[in-house]
Amino acid sequence: MKEHVRPLPSYLVSRYHGWKATTYTENRAWYRRLADEGQRPRAMIIACCDSRVHVTSIFGADSGEFFSHRNIANLVPPYNPDGDHHGTSAAVEYAVTSLKVAHMIVLGHSQCGGVHGCHAMCTGHAPELEEKTSFVGAWLNLLRPAYEEVKELPEETQIEALEKQGVITSLENLMTFPFVKAAIESGNMTLHGLWHEIGSGGLEQYNPETGAFEQI
Repeated sequence: MKEHVRPLPSYLVSRYHGWKATTYTENRAWYRRLADEGQRPRAMIIACCDSRVHVTSIFGADSGEFFSHRNIANLVPPYNPDGDHHGTSAAVEYAVTSLKVAHMIVLGHSQCGGVHGCHAMCTGHAPELEEKTSFVGAWLNLLRPAYEEVKELPEETQIEALEKQGVITSLENLMTFPFVKAAIESGNMTLHGLWHEIGSGGLEQYNPETGAFEQI
């Protein structure tokens, strides 16, 4: 391994020094407090890995506000304690049982590559994702049932509909976790589903009463 690890690229080193000299220095007491007292985030946000979705910028969040977890297509698997590794499930468990967050947010977005991949799999256009060796394909299988909800829509609207259906799928799967369900039913936590339009900067939230996403 030693021969493969290299120092950071110079542009990242430069950006770090810029942050340390400005943002950190101006807020040194706050960072010290976070280090000494630990984190107390108000919310957990489950978002996509997509580099275009800048969660903290969208909400103007400071360090310590959000407990964040990112994965391909912002998916949450159903509760399934089978002994395998579950990074997303572990993050959810920690947020709810240890950090006791007040809000659980699933944030989907436009032009999601993961959702495109699932749509391609479901329409037979991505055989490489159906190989047993594909981690991405195996993960996107979580979204396959959602395709059944959108496949009859006009083709040009299916991707966006599947992105939003993916958020709903994750919300439904969150409710299969006993500790999530208990926190919500006790009134200690609320559940939220959002969809972000990257190009326009728009943000929509899921309304369970209408079954639609509505502009915020």
